[in-house]
Amino acid sequence: MRVLNWVLLQLTIFQLFTITCHSFLPTEVWALTAFKEAIYEDPYLVLADWNGLDPTPCEWSGVGCSISRDHVLKLNISGLSLKGFLAPELGLLTNLQELILHGNNLMGTIPKEIGLLGSLKVLDLGHNQLAGPIPRELGNLSSALKINLQSNGLTGTLPPELSELKNLQELHLDRNKLQGTVPGASGAKSTSNLHGMYVANGNATGFCRSTQLKIADFSYNFFVGSIPKCLQYLPRLSFQGNCLQDKDTKQRTGAQCGAAIPAKTTQSKPSANTKHKSPEDETEHPSNSKPSWLLAVEVVTGTMVGVLFLTALLTGLKRCNSKSSLIIPWKKSGSDKDRLAVYIDSELLKDIVRFSRQELEVACEDFSNIIGTSSDSMIYKGTMKGGSEIAVISFCIKEEQWTGYHELYFQREVADLARLNHENTAKLLGYCREVPPFSRMLVFEYASNGTLYEHLHSMYADGEGCQLSWRRRMKIIIGIAHGLSYLQTELDPPLTMSELNSNAVYLTEDFSPKLIDFESWKTILARSEKNSCAIDSNGAICVLPSSIEARHLDIKGNVYAFGVLLLEIVSGKPPFCKDTGSLVEWAKEYIYASDEMPQIVDPQLKHYEHEDLKAVCEAASLCLVNDPLKRPSMQELCTMLDARIDLSVSTELRSSSLAWAELALST
Repeated sequence: MRVLNWVLLQLTIFQLFTITCHSFLPTEVWALTAFKEAIYEDPYLVLADWNGLDPTPCEWSGVGCSISRDHVLKLNISGLSLKGFLAPELGLLTNLQELILHGNNLMGTIPKEIGLLGSLKVLDLGHNQLAGPIPRELGNLSSALKINLQSNGLTGTLPPELSELKNLQELHLDRNKLQGTVPGASGAKSTSNLHGMYVANGNATGFCRSTQLKIADFSYNFFVGSIPKCLQYLPRLSFQGNCLQDKDTKQRTGAQCGAAIPAKTTQSKPSANTKHKSPEDETEHPSNSKPSWLLAVEVVTGTMVGVLFLTALLTGLKRCNSKSSLIIPWKKSGSDKDRLAVYIDSELLKDIVRFSRQELEVACEDFSNIIGTSSDSMIYKGTMKGGSEIAVISFCIKEEQWTGYHELYFQREVADLARLNHENTAKLLGYCREVPPFSRMLVFEYASNGTLYEHLHSMYADGEGCQLSWRRRMKIIIGIAHGLSYLQTELDPPLTMSELNSNAVYLTEDFSPKLIDFESWKTILARSEKNSCAIDSNGAICVLPSSIEARHLDIKGNVYAFGVLLLEIVSGKPPFCKDTGSLVEWAKEYIYASDEMPQIVDPQLKHYEHEDLKAVCEAASLCLVNDPLKRPSMQELCTMLDARIDLSVSTELRSSSLAWAELALST
């Protein structure tokens, strides 16, 4: 009791001291800033007005404060496509009552620090991409009325601590990958109330003790066993799509439930822990403790709180006297390497080939066969023992800069790339992840003809060395369109190219295009950096005038970039050059009038088809509309280009005698 009083006294002093500097607790501003830093894609710029130097966050989008404007009570940002991670610093918002982040693209695990939010009434993290187990610490949310974790990728068993939430009225856990049993056993004397809910007695366990629970959904997981009798008042649909022993609802097949069997053995661990931490044990423990033990606890606790108070005091003084530098929670140094723990999903890459660094080193001739470089990566060509050629992308980053967030993002990128299966997208063969030496690599099938950029602007493009005939260029355009259509309409969820340009298009031996998104992982390394241009190794500045920041975040941004590519392929000009400036602005003078269209054709070409040119110019004009909502889909563009561009050899041979010579090059 003496320790508790001392702690309250110190906290009161600190609270009063802080209020003299700001009307708002600095820890809450810092917690929200950490949340923002953990978001690396914000397509609707909802966090644009979040300035960590503001004395109060009450005017920030999605933030609700108390009447006295001294505490954050609500954080509600739903359905705005935020992509990133949940920062553990959210646990510092101790007065928070509602945390609603429904319908975004949040990844990683649910931080256990969320369990520190003792005032939280609503926790809604549904419809995201969260993975890993449900933290046991959520059982500390004693004020919780509603918890929604539906439609994520959560795994593991249900922590029994959730059933300790006496005020919980709604629980949505459907559409995850949860296993084990649904905890709940009612005592022999349990009775049902007027609503059909069972009134728990002292012998009830699990959710049979949740007397206020009115709505619960456990459907479409991998739960086994039977439905607890005390939960049979719930609709039967709340349990469908599992592996339960229930004939009244549709359950998964035996083959689908195979993976859920091991969970039966692991379920005993929580029960064992629960047994050792029973209320009786916790009640008896203090009475059996020796006075010397209690004294030691008081001394240690008092010392720790004193240190924390001094630290908080110095921090408050620093904030009052000078502008504080914001701490980005995942930027690590060697001294705090283990500061953040992010769950790594071991199941994510289980079906993808993992190469050793040694075998890639041998294939790439001691990593001496370099075919591409950038400030962030090296690209090597290699030959495997069987004779197949590979391209290896090695990320240039120091181990001390690599965090758990980077690792999870890397794994998700590998998983996303591995699901691609189309003739116009690069095929991922596997990955390499080793320490030491620190290695993160992607291994692709090698496209032997280099990049489209090289053929248009460098070693193949000058004089008689130009190998891209009109027919080949049209073939490349059609291939890119089909590849993008596949990514955007046939994949679920769809994928977008983060850097869609001629350097991202590789050509095979027969000049078929392969889309490779080498740059997507860079967004995690440059979360808060807003790049308005990109300068390639040859000094060509590629500036897109439309929403460059959102270009890699949405499908319509890729459509715009495809329009730029169309102009680049037909004209042979880079997106920006000193002579003509912006390719888009230059081409707009010609692409809208049929008789002016030939002005944009690459002068290296001796032959072109005017009808093809018209189709390409019309498609480009549609893609380059300033309003993203008015741009066509890639599926519509594919239909248009397929119908109007003739790739048959006979058409080209009839139109020009020079085409015979070009045909010889392509066969």
